[in-house]
Amino acid sequence: MSPEKTTRKTAAKKNTPLPAIDMAWMEDALAKLLNTPSPTGHTEAAISLLEEILADFPEVKLERTRKGSLLATLPGAKSSQGTTRALTAHVDTLGAMVKRIKSNGRLELTQIGGYAWTSVEGESCLVHTQKNGAVIGSLLPVKASLHVYGAAARDDKRTAEGMEVRLDARVTNEEETRALGIEVGDFVSFDARVVREGGFIRSRHLDDKAAVATLLGAVKALHDAKSKPAVDTMLLFSNFEEVGFGGASDFPAELDELVAVDMAAIGEGQSSDEYHATICVKDSSGPYHHGLSNKLRALADAQGIEYRVDIYPYYGSDAKAYWSAGGSAAIALIGPGVDSSHHYERTHQDALRDTTRWILAYLLAE
Repeated sequence: MSPEKTTRKTAAKKNTPLPAIDMAWMEDALAKLLNTPSPTGHTEAAISLLEEILADFPEVKLERTRKGSLLATLPGAKSSQGTTRALTAHVDTLGAMVKRIKSNGRLELTQIGGYAWTSVEGESCLVHTQKNGAVIGSLLPVKASLHVYGAAARDDKRTAEGMEVRLDARVTNEEETRALGIEVGDFVSFDARVVREGGFIRSRHLDDKAAVATLLGAVKALHDAKSKPAVDTMLLFSNFEEVGFGGASDFPAELDELVAVDMAAIGEGQSSDEYHATICVKDSSGPYHHGLSNKLRALADAQGIEYRVDIYPYYGSDAKAYWSAGGSAAIALIGPGVDSSHHYERTHQDALRDTTRWILAYLLAE
């Protein structure tokens, strides 16, 4: 049945109780994910962590894709001819790779994903070597010292060539750095700096690990309530979203609906905030499916979930990657509000709770 035809029927079913959400468990799972480095292309540890977490729910079928993402299939209360619904959230984050080992032993980087160098200036980082584990360092401007470079330290534009990793190792030349096991192409992750205080969670990489945590929270809520989705439902934990094609594949041909769960961007001119879930109705490539968006709005209204509606001019999602790759299912996008996206981010447990409730309402809707 099309999303347009189900909207009125769904809206009529008001006040159906949703399963209880274990917020402490969900926030602990989020903290574990945030503290597990996973820049795009180097997500094995985070995917393995998801497998470990989801192993506690034997009803969930898990499968790795050839691309390295994780598929979790939730059996439905009624049999359906194939998987007709899916949700997706991405575990990969912004990061970098070693572009050049410089003659002074420091490293020039190339970005993974889109962010300003100023957002990671001064941040601790790990260089993930092929054989010798991780080497710690920090990302700084080449001209970092105001005492040495004067106004240039303050005013020079931050570019890849103007930034470098200072390793916490006694290296002064290229050969000494290579002796640590560091080579061109090694992945670099930035310290998440997770802080949980007063209901807030602030950290790098809440985009999109906050949304991943809400999917996990929904799975646990169903498990604890001994409940099932209305129909067989797939959860794709993708691992290439930050570079534009995480959700481009791995969905079944019979799919009718795809809901991406990704962070809602907050700033001047936006209606999103840190305390609510948001539905995005248009991003940089155009509108989402109006019928499915309305279905989700009706579900939220029926459950008394207060939400925001927003449009993002510089934003894309795995649902749009799916459409760009030729997918034909209806798509929509919801997620928790996240302040300072692609910087040092922050959200609130209220946004996480409401996003999880919204996911549950969708999973249980006939």
